[in-house]
Amino acid sequence: MDAREGVWSPENGDFISDGPDILTKTDIERLGRERPSMLTKASEVGFVFTIIVSMMMSEYFISGFNIILPTVADELRMPDSQRTWPSEVINLTTAALLLPSARLCDQYGGRIIFLLGHAWLMTWSLIAGFSQNPTMLIVCRALQGIGSGAFLPAGIALLGQTYRPGPRKNLVFSFYGAMACIGFYFGIFMGAIAGQLLDWRWYFWIGTILVLMNSVTGFLTIPRHLGDGDPGVRMDWWGFATIVPGIVLVVYALTDGSHAPNGWATPYIIVTFVVGVLLLCAAVYIEGWVAEQPLLPFELFKAKYMRRLSISMFCCYGVFSLFLFYSSYHLQNVIHTTPLQTAAWFTPLAVGGMFLAIGGGLALHLLSGRILLIISSLGFLASSLLFALIPDQSATGDSTSFVYWAYVFPSMLCGTIGVDITFNVTNIFITTAMPARLQATAGALINSLLYLGMAFWLGIGELAVSTTVDYRGGEDSLSLRQQYQIGFWLGVGLSGLSLLLNSTINLGEASADETADEKALREQARAQAQTQGQLRQE
Repeated sequence: MDAREGVWSPENGDFISDGPDILTKTDIERLGRERPSMLTKASEVGFVFTIIVSMMMSEYFISGFNIILPTVADELRMPDSQRTWPSEVINLTTAALLLPSARLCDQYGGRIIFLLGHAWLMTWSLIAGFSQNPTMLIVCRALQGIGSGAFLPAGIALLGQTYRPGPRKNLVFSFYGAMACIGFYFGIFMGAIAGQLLDWRWYFWIGTILVLMNSVTGFLTIPRHLGDGDPGVRMDWWGFATIVPGIVLVVYALTDGSHAPNGWATPYIIVTFVVGVLLLCAAVYIEGWVAEQPLLPFELFKAKYMRRLSISMFCCYGVFSLFLFYSSYHLQNVIHTTPLQTAAWFTPLAVGGMFLAIGGGLALHLLSGRILLIISSLGFLASSLLFALIPDQSATGDSTSFVYWAYVFPSMLCGTIGVDITFNVTNIFITTAMPARLQATAGALINSLLYLGMAFWLGIGELAVSTTVDYRGGEDSLSLRQQYQIGFWLGVGLSGLSLLLNSTINLGEASADETADEKALREQARAQAQTQGQLRQE
């Protein structure tokens, strides 16, 4: 019998309830499957819908822009040196502001930060559609990232605080994870539609309309009491002053290093990278030993396997970034697919995510976390390896149809297996292991590893490609296909590393259980009761 209240019995070695507030194993199993009492059937559908669509819209504004970028660059007369920034700056601002946004969730409540983040994203998406020059577009894209950085940790916190550990939570988080792939594909599809059939500005305006609709749904369905903040929580300004600029400078150097005039030897790249690393080192000291309420409390990493899991996530999301970036370019520049054809070829990524959301959510409580993480690593490995092994069509004479069904199609399926399982398992494990007061911070950590892992390893991939190309010239210069293979082989190596790490992580099944707060209360009550029992015996 598990209890949260009761009197300790030395004879029975357990609690004997002295009140009605008791949770048996049967109760825990039942609660893990039931709809939260605060939600009706209709409001639960709306609540879950608005949270998972927020993830979709975050990915929409990242992926689809790459499809319309050539058209945008020509119309706005964007110099080659600036063409990287409209795509990457949204990732930079999102990653930098995740942890401060999590603290705002603690202060003012997840509901209000979630809705304000949507309002901010909607505003700057609308304005971005009216951009008249590259500078205006880059500024709008940067400000879009602030909105995503606000509602992503808030969304995970709202789900984590609402659902108990169990099959229902597994299913909800599976849908949430699937939206990363679906949103990525939807962005590519709408970017292709806007680029080929409409004006590129409609890519932003369609996104604006969708964010507005999601905001209204969230306002009506997110329980208001989830918006309660804690007046005792304070912003960690020293952490803010070191973490935010540190992340910005490091991501900036990684993003722009391969495109700078002299590559990584460019002085301003070296300076920004070194200063950024020093600021992050200072942040570690401040968060661990100076701040009273740190933005990134070390308590997050006390859970078993948390450190190894964080490293594995950092590598896995890097693999996914390399896969998405180089596969898009490989399809368009090597196989010569059109934007709409490229979107069609990415369809298995989205469809596979939907099937994993349904099937995975029903199986997460049956299979151990270790098995699931190993499967995800194998998915990442296969997705990168298949693209790395695509033969040169000009030399082999293989048809485009053969290349698609033999290499691209299974690679897309493996890619969605990798990212969906990793995202779902880690979200469920981390939010279950953390008390309610750390749910927003846990969400920020998950998304920080996502965005920083993608930016860091993509920067390393671009560095590897540019370094290799610089040292080769004339007849020995690498073809585009060979350049992209460097990125895919880096993904294969990272997948192997994550496979080794995941094989040592034993998370167990994501079955119905007590929440972290209930476990803490039970342990506290158990300790107090033991002390009282000892005093009585004396």
